[in-house]
Amino acid sequence: MSDSAASLPSLTERLGLCLARPVDAAARERARLAVLDWAGCAVIGAVTETGRAFARLAADGVAGPSRVLGAGRASARDAAFTNGAYGNIYEMDDVDRQAVLHPGPVVIPAALALAEASGSGPDALLDAVVRGYEAMMRLGRAMGPAHYRHFHPTATCGAFGAAAAAASLMGLDQHALVGALGTAGTGAAGLWQCRHEPVTTKQFHTARAAAGGIEAAQLAAAGLGGPRFILEGPQGLFAAMAPDARPDEITAPHDGAWLILGTSIKPWPACRHAHAAIDAALILRAEAQGRVPAAIEVRSFADALTFCDRPEPASTIQAKFSLQHAVAVTLLGGPPPLGAFEPEVIADPVVAGLRARVRLVVAEPYASAYPRRFGSGLTITWDDGTTSRAEVPDALGDPENPVDHAAVMTKTRTLARAAGLDEQRIGALIQAIEALEGPDPARIAAFTAILP
Repeated sequence: MSDSAASLPSLTERLGLCLARPVDAAARERARLAVLDWAGCAVIGAVTETGRAFARLAADGVAGPSRVLGAGRASARDAAFTNGAYGNIYEMDDVDRQAVLHPGPVVIPAALALAEASGSGPDALLDAVVRGYEAMMRLGRAMGPAHYRHFHPTATCGAFGAAAAAASLMGLDQHALVGALGTAGTGAAGLWQCRHEPVTTKQFHTARAAAGGIEAAQLAAAGLGGPRFILEGPQGLFAAMAPDARPDEITAPHDGAWLILGTSIKPWPACRHAHAAIDAALILRAEAQGRVPAAIEVRSFADALTFCDRPEPASTIQAKFSLQHAVAVTLLGGPPPLGAFEPEVIADPVVAGLRARVRLVVAEPYASAYPRRFGSGLTITWDDGTTSRAEVPDALGDPENPVDHAAVMTKTRTLARAAGLDEQRIGALIQAIEALEGPDPARIAAFTAILP
């Protein structure tokens, strides 16, 4: 990098200025909704086998000020690590389509853990969530599509979001924030090989990103510098991992709105790439009128097939990443519940038989609209020779096809109930989240005290 280039503001310095603007009421309200959505995902994730593995590790640590689901209390860093694993396990976490990443399971655990440790109030927590989402989503959009072929953007970009959230809560100045982002970037990692094997390493990605962001911010506060040009430098993130990076996305104006307002909320317990196909299957299921599908064609974008072409899933996580399974269980049973992706359903011969009739193709208009839009189409040829067709340009839960506040509450209730919480505790949990406003740290303490 030339001396003249080094004298110019870096991308992280420009991002820092973007993050410094005031957070408005609409963005805070959306952050509160994101916390509500995350809480359900985390509570159910904590009682899974994978969740318990993280909880056992946390139980071996030193007690601290921050709540850990299923494992008492720990330091902010350790609480962010463990809670950071939970929110993605059931594949119901929120999404930014253009960045193709999940900000909630990384940013919210980091912000919540540090808010507790620092005695911050709800407004400070929500502002930190907004800023963390902003940093993570802007970077994810800047990484470009080639990055997604090998790297998990939630992991590679997540530490930046967690660092930005932590910096907001800690009141770091711009110099320290840039240092935190630089340090977070040096540890960016997360390979997609975990998707090709029967493992749950993906949860380590989110856990490590949440904890790494806090570490980076704490080190910056202690005086550790980080590279200013961690993104665009000759040996920075773009050069190493993003051959078609789009640096302008880091500072794109977006009409002044915070990006958290454009996130998508998942209604179904499957990979987001499968959701529009599920929506289309629900439309055509209503048209069955006693007919049986003889052949099913799913039309979608290329990444949907890359990640979700699994005609014979062998585990719950593989079923969640199987378009064939998602469409089959939806056509047979309607809106897919949590249990639709469990081993006994995977092995059901009726489900397996219908999966075998599903054919996947990359097709327009979905291919070129992606990732701005996550759409799919479905054509069924019935056993009487007739055909039905459905087109879903935007999956349910996207900004163009949103779910309302009541639907998110129902989702959280359903997940918490499945995790074993009784109705009284679920109601208290939701009420505590709805009360997250103002400066009083006691409201955060009331929320975390209800977590299992």
